[in-house]
Amino acid sequence: MQVTSIGHAGFRIDTQAGSVLCDPWVNPAYFGSWFVFPDNSGLDWAAIGNCDYLYISHLHKDHFDPRLLADHVNKDAVVLLPDFPVPDLKRELEALGFTRFFETTDSVKHRVSGPKGELEVMIVALRAPADGPIGDSGIVISDGTTTVFNMNDSRPLGLDMLSEFGRIDVHMPQYSGAIWYPMVYDMPERAKEAFATQKRQRGMDRCRQYIADVGATWVIPSAGPPCFLDPALRGLNDDTGDPANIFPDQMVFLEQMRIHGHEGGLLMIPGSVAEFTGPHLHSLTHPVPVDEVEKIFTTGKADYIAAYAERMASVLAAEKAGWAPAVGEPLLEPLRARFEPIMLASDQICDGIGYPVELKMGPETVVLDFPKRTVREPVPDEKFRYGFEIAPELVRTVLRDNEPDWVNTIFLSTRFKAWRVGGYNEYLYTFFKCLTGERIAYADGWFAEAHDDTSTVTLDGWEVQRRCPHLKADLSRFGVVEGTTLTCNLHGWAWDLKTGRCLTSRGHELRCSKKA
Repeated sequence: MQVTSIGHAGFRIDTQAGSVLCDPWVNPAYFGSWFVFPDNSGLDWAAIGNCDYLYISHLHKDHFDPRLLADHVNKDAVVLLPDFPVPDLKRELEALGFTRFFETTDSVKHRVSGPKGELEVMIVALRAPADGPIGDSGIVISDGTTTVFNMNDSRPLGLDMLSEFGRIDVHMPQYSGAIWYPMVYDMPERAKEAFATQKRQRGMDRCRQYIADVGATWVIPSAGPPCFLDPALRGLNDDTGDPANIFPDQMVFLEQMRIHGHEGGLLMIPGSVAEFTGPHLHSLTHPVPVDEVEKIFTTGKADYIAAYAERMASVLAAEKAGWAPAVGEPLLEPLRARFEPIMLASDQICDGIGYPVELKMGPETVVLDFPKRTVREPVPDEKFRYGFEIAPELVRTVLRDNEPDWVNTIFLSTRFKAWRVGGYNEYLYTFFKCLTGERIAYADGWFAEAHDDTSTVTLDGWEVQRRCPHLKADLSRFGVVEGTTLTCNLHGWAWDLKTGRCLTSRGHELRCSKKA
C-alpha cells in the first residue's frame, strides 16, 4: 500500500484494488483565513484526482473543497459516503457532478468491489451536533494486507469497532487546534494565555490517548495546523515558540510522541510518499531533502510563511474581492428572515441559549432574542451575556450565499470578536451551524434525547457517571481529575466535583460524589 500526503488531512491511498482520495484541499478556506501548511498548490492535482474512490470526511471547508473537486477529481469515482443524519454532504457532491455513491452504515465493515479488486472499508460516523457541520467521520481502509485508519479530526467516543480489522498498521489522527478559542474572546491577556496553553497541551494529550487506544505501528500526524497568511492573522501561526499558541505543528507533536515513548511517528508533507506492507514501512520519500522538510517546521518556519504569504497575496486578494460590499441596506430584516423561522423550530436550542445575544456589525447592532424567538433592535441600556462583533461584509456575504452554517464560514475564519459573561454556550454555536429546517430539527431532537448516566466509574477517589454529560464520551478513558475538577479531554469540558456543576457551559450537570 502506498500512502501519499496531499496536505492537511488529505491523503491518496493506492492499492492493487484501486486508489482512494481522502479530503483533498488546496483553495483557501473560511474567508481566506486558512491555507494549507505546508503549501500544496504545486502538486499535480489532475493526476491526484484521477482516483477510483473518493472519501470526504465532512463538510468543513478544510476537508471539502468544492472548487478542487469540481476542477480536478474524476467524476466517475465512487464516493464512499458516511452515514450522516442529514444528507447535505451527498447533495453537495451531487451538485458537483458525482453520481456514484457507496452509502456506508456507521461503524460497519463493508467490502467494495471494482474492476481492480476488492477493498474493505469502514466509516466511523459521528452524528452529534458538535461533530462538524452535523457530522464528522473517520475511515478504515484495508487491502487485505495493510490497514490504515484515517481519523483526521473526528473524535470517536469508542474504538471497539476497529477490532473487526484485527490490526491497524497506520493511523492518521489530528493533534492540533482548529478553533477560534480563546483568541477571539475579549478577556484579560493573562487569562487568555492560560486557557490557550491548557488547550494546546490537552489537544495533544487527547491525540496521544487515541494513539494508545488504536495501537498502530505507524502514526502520521495530520489535519492541522492551517497557515494564516493574511497580515491581520499572521500572529496565529506557531512560529515564535509561544507555549500558548493552540496550533502546534507536526514536529512539535512528534517530539511529544517521542517523550512518551512512541517512536513510530512519521513526518509527511504534501508530496511525501510512504510504502507499507502490513506493519512494515519499506520507504518514506519526500519531494525535497529531509533536512529541508524539517526546516519548514523549525528554524526556517517564519521565513517559509513569509515567502508563502508573498506567493499567495494575489490569491488572498481574489478571495476578498468576492466578498459582499460592507455597505448596503440595513441588516435587521434579512437577519430576521433568516433566523426567526429557525428560532421558531428549535425549542431545545433556543431554551438552552436562554438569553438575548448581541450581534454588532459595523455601525448596526441587532439582537437575537432567543427566549422570544425574535430578531430585533436593541433597547436603551440593554445588557448582554453573549455578543459578537462581525464585519458587515462577512455577514452580507453569508446572507447573499444562503450559507447554512456560520461556524463553517465566519467563526472558523477567526475574523470576529466575541465576549461573554459566564461559560461557553454550546446551544448558541449549534444554532449558528443549523440554519436549515432539516438541520435544526435534527439538532433539536438530539438535545431532547436523554443521556445515559446510569453507569458509574471511580476516578481518583470520586464516583462519577461514566458518560460525559456533554457528548457521552467514556470518562474512564477521557476523564482527568485535578483537585476537585474533572475535565473530559475529548472536548475539554470541566466540572466541579463538589457540586456537579459544569464549569464550561450552562446545564450539563455531572452526577458525582466523593467515594467513601
